[in-house]
Amino acid sequence: MTRRLVAALLTIVGRVGIVGIGGIVGSLGVVGLSCGDDVPAYRSRAELLDPATCAACHAKHYDEWSGSMHAYASRDPVFLAMNRRGQEETGGALGSFCVNCHAPMAVREGATVDGLNLADVPDHLQAVGCYFCHNVSAVEETHNNGLRLADDVTMRGRIGDPVGNPAHRSEASSLLSGAEADSATMCGACHDLVLPVPPASAAVALERTFQEWSGAVFAPDQAPSPSAVATCNSCHMPPSTALEPIAEGPGLKVRSRTRHLHQFAGVDVALTDFPDSGDPARDLELRADQRTQIQQLLDITLRIDVCVQQVGSGSAVYVTLDNANAGHNWPSGASQDRRAFVEVIAYSAGARIYQSGVIGDGETVTASADPDLWLFRDRMFAAAGGETHMFWEAARAEPGTIGAQVTSDPADPRFYTASHAVRRFPASRSATIPGLPDRVTVRVRIQPMGLDFVDDLIGSGHLAASLRSAIPTFDLLPNRALAAPTRPQFAPLAAVSMEWSEATRTAGVFYARQDFSELPAKDCVGMPRKP
Repeated sequence: MTRRLVAALLTIVGRVGIVGIGGIVGSLGVVGLSCGDDVPAYRSRAELLDPATCAACHAKHYDEWSGSMHAYASRDPVFLAMNRRGQEETGGALGSFCVNCHAPMAVREGATVDGLNLADVPDHLQAVGCYFCHNVSAVEETHNNGLRLADDVTMRGRIGDPVGNPAHRSEASSLLSGAEADSATMCGACHDLVLPVPPASAAVALERTFQEWSGAVFAPDQAPSPSAVATCNSCHMPPSTALEPIAEGPGLKVRSRTRHLHQFAGVDVALTDFPDSGDPARDLELRADQRTQIQQLLDITLRIDVCVQQVGSGSAVYVTLDNANAGHNWPSGASQDRRAFVEVIAYSAGARIYQSGVIGDGETVTASADPDLWLFRDRMFAAAGGETHMFWEAARAEPGTIGAQVTSDPADPRFYTASHAVRRFPASRSATIPGLPDRVTVRVRIQPMGLDFVDDLIGSGHLAASLRSAIPTFDLLPNRALAAPTRPQFAPLAAVSMEWSEATRTAGVFYARQDFSELPAKDCVGMPRKP
């Protein structure tokens, strides 16, 4: 028996005592329910709180969600470790700050007050489920989960002409429409966090993804035209490649539409086997789908230019990272925990003559002695002045990420200053690379959580040491499509983000130029604006 059928049968059984067998038949639609038919009864609010209820008609949505970080939010061992340590070190003053976003319905239903008992909370109240998003009626605060729920049996969505159905009332809402700026406000309510005082000593803006987007060229107040507006859903819930019904079930007559995917891909991943439904093959497929969505999202975020300058008998390499497509800072979210860095390797006749940012698997990025290491992350400092990994100790945050694109006009100085980051290798202008390279590779890499941060939690006994090896390092590979067997000259682009070489400079698919902003001139190659 499949998981979807089990979910449907459980829903049926739950209604037997209320509506009887005839009511069940009618509620399943086997009597020919179609758009516009009167619906005598809906699922109860208690039933709609359970994502398994939704799976009966929205199987594809459910499967995608079940492998997402939204479904994992209250099971994530790093979240559990941070919350437990925070409660201990603040004497409970942390309260519901963490769990309010990681298991919002558990808090609202009174199943937990601090997240310390999540192991005993029923599955249907775990994590961020369907009801929590689709029942939102208003945004009261744009941070710390300032969402108001209607607490009714109306499920809200983007569709303006929803089909009558036996499960719930349906209502169109701009908060659930990726085409409307309101939807970004709704996402921002949990993805912008401001530290509460107490336990923190200052109201530090801990996560600022919505704020970052609000000032970016993709927001309606900044976009050059309505067609340029892109909300959170535009990237993190992209449309399906084919038209298909939003809901499927016996008797439902639902026309095909563009459906938005529900993997909610970002950069964070599950560190344990998840989902774990009892169907190993399907679970493995969902995990692979999630990783694919994450990789595709990361690949398109940055444009990368590489320049080589001859300096006497030596040389220097310049790398430019242009945050052209992220829609917010890069990296974003829990930026104090992220570790994004750049690997640069210069070759001459196949031999390495320079390298920076070469970090081995399992090595801690922040422990590197590399004087030229180019690292992107925010940093938090305690009131006493020392750096801290634990946010409840933070008195201030020091930004260290690449800003979002704020204008599409190259004549505007902000086009370069806001969203571009440039680094010379070697970093010291008094140093050069010995000789002139004939090939330079650049690889942009990112860890969702730094191993120094993870080691801190392991050292305090709050996180299992075995999870350290589960932290991935993603490589941004925007040009991998060029590395086809029919184009062997681009084979390296399956493994590096960008390279400066004779192949890329003369290919015609990259932007080759001479940069005379300083002498000697730099020989440059870069990606086009639209990767």
